[in-house]
Amino acid sequence: MLSDPVWQLIVVCALATFATRILPFIALSRQADHPLVLHLGRYLPPAVMLILVIYALRDFTPLTSSWQLNMGDSGLPLVFASLVVAGLHVWRRNALLSIVLGTVAYMLMVQLS
Repeated sequence: MLSDPVWQLIVVCALATFATRILPFIALSRQADHPLVLHLGRYLPPAVMLILVIYALRDFTPLTSSWQLNMGDSGLPLVFASLVVAGLHVWRRNALLSIVLGTVAYMLMVQLS
């Protein structure tokens, strides 16, 4: 059964994925206190999150072409869900809870409008 080429491919892909995840930690283990590594560890996660927010809001249009409030998937639901995520994260400091409830809020508003 393990001689099947599909299993061999899965094992090789799993090992390659694991290696690419663990090698940076092994390579940089002695530089953990380096100022650059500390700087990146502090500022890179918020920068990545900001890029994701900008990407998510790139198609935001608050008004339709007839100057009415946009209730479509790129209007009010997007703003409301973003505010839910931000508010929950400030209140509870739980990223998973914020993302899940923000997604639920967005999907409810899009499906019910």
